Amino acid sequence: MVPAHILKFLKELQKNNERTWFEANRNRYETAKADFLIFTQDVINGIAKFDTPIGELLAKNCTFRINRDVRFSKNKAPYKNNMSAYFNKAGKKATGAGYYIHIQPGASFAAAGIWQPEAAELSGIRQEIDYNFDEWKKIFSNATFKKHFPSGMDQTDSLVRPPKGYSDDNPAIEALKLKSYVVRRPFTDAETASKDFTKEVAKTFQSVKPLIDFLNRAQD
Repeated sequence: MVPAHILKFLKELQKNNERTWFEANRNRYETAKADFLIFTQDVINGIAKFDTPIGELLAKNCTFRINRDVRFSKNKAPYKNNMSAYFNKAGKKATGAGYYIHIQPGASFAAAGIWQPEAAELSGIRQEIDYNFDEWKKIFSNATFKKHFPSGMDQTDSLVRPPKGYSDDNPAIEALKLKSYVVRRPFTDAETASKDFTKEVAKTFQSVKPLIDFLNRAQD
């Protein structure tokens, strides 16, 4: 579960996103950060039961800083209003597909896949889908997968026209047009506070492991 005080802190931070307030509440942040690390380690332990290399990760190397990089953003708010972690067998900064958990008041979710891969990676994924489209379709038709990800693949990050080397009549064309390969499952605040939440996150990620394996195989 995610302790209630974490969401409470993040909700107040969203309303008071400036350094003076943050420094006045730094002790609350440090407590929230420490408890989020415990939650993250529990998630790692859960994933390790079906994806062994993830078990070698340390929570502190999977979580993201709360400070925002505002150098190229019109939004100059200094802090994120969420806590999140990414789990990839080679670490959070590695390329390839992995698992992601995002805790934010009213907007928490679990996600998996690969977001905007580099050109060579993207080309490899498209080729893998083209060559093994039946296997690709089987992943998304699996009942357990559909239970956790009923909306399927996020289609918002997609080309208008077919990528170079592929035609409109290719059976896999809609998947081949994608620039990111990500699925996500939302969670309510009440669900994140449930004592079984960590187990549910692990089950969610287990259901999507065939997709992670498929995407990472395309990189090997």
